[in-house]
Amino acid sequence: MTFGTIKRVTAVLIAIAIVLAAGIIVGQAPAIFGVDDDPAASITFEDQESDGTSVTVDEVTLSDGGFVVITADGDEPLAVSEYLEDGSHENVTVESRENGTDLAGQLTATVHEDTGEEETFEYGETDGEEDPPYLEDGYPISDTASVTIDEEAGVSNSFLVESLEAPDAATTNETITAVAEVRNPTEFAQQQVVEFRLNGTVLERQILELDGGESREVTFEIDTNGAPPGTQTYGVYTDDDGELGEIELEFHTDPSVDVVDADTDEVTVDVATPERGFVAIEDGDEVLGTGDALDPGEHENVTVAFDENASVGEDDELTAVVYGGDPEDVESAAPIEHDGEPVEQTFTVAEARAESDEAENGADGNGASDGA
Repeated sequence: MTFGTIKRVTAVLIAIAIVLAAGIIVGQAPAIFGVDDDPAASITFEDQESDGTSVTVDEVTLSDGGFVVITADGDEPLAVSEYLEDGSHENVTVESRENGTDLAGQLTATVHEDTGEEETFEYGETDGEEDPPYLEDGYPISDTASVTIDEEAGVSNSFLVESLEAPDAATTNETITAVAEVRNPTEFAQQQVVEFRLNGTVLERQILELDGGESREVTFEIDTNGAPPGTQTYGVYTDDDGELGEIELEFHTDPSVDVVDADTDEVTVDVATPERGFVAIEDGDEVLGTGDALDPGEHENVTVAFDENASVGEDDELTAVVYGGDPEDVESAAPIEHDGEPVEQTFTVAEARAESDEAENGADGNGASDGA
């Protein structure tokens, strides 16, 4: 090989080395000079059934965090996800905005950046200056899915309770009037049941038929007998809507117990109790028998049988006591009080029987006089 040839080969090798070095430097330029890669993202949004209020994005990956925005024909967002941190996320639920359009039909899910760094979607408020879509080849990164309404979990066609009026206070032996305005929000005539409940108990039902968009007042006449006194919650309910209120109920009479008859087997009493409870017959600290559970209100001729093992004499001094609680759990029950004193009456079997006989004879005498 001549000296000239060696020089040419050496020049070629030097040129190759320079090209390779330049390539390496160019490839490393972003790292060397502090230039970041462009934000990157991907999204998978499959066809699905929905309840109309939310959709599920199967998978989304964001290099710098951000949001998933759901749109339909226009650019107006129908739903925006919570802020998503950078990385991959599966089964992301995106809920519609309050009072928004149903999430159904051909929908597009687009991945947006969080350039405002406030973890709040500001794209619309800033006319697109903040939180723009992630781009690939100049186009927003998105996916489209067909979303249909699940008939079983579909959008409710329930009548709506627009308002509810009732008295603020009443007694427990009167009839109150409650008026609710009910509207059919759909375009179609429907028939639905409307209920009035007090403390969750249904007291009255009405079947209401409304044309599409029609509103109507529904009136309930509610008997408060048997309702406990105090602040009570009431409500009017349709299939999937309702309105609540509160009423202060005052017990209509003084709590009391009156022994009207007795023998060595049982005692008969009239009782007024402001709460669910029972009547017990006691001899000192010993409970000789308990009656059945009583709802709040007035009750006549309530029978309290003595226990099988109880020994009762004609002249034993006994006490009829009104308790609040469950007759099956006497130890946990407590005597009902009025003006700081237990509601009770002391008696003997002989005295109670004599008073009962006298009352019956008086009734018979009045009947004979009326007949004459």
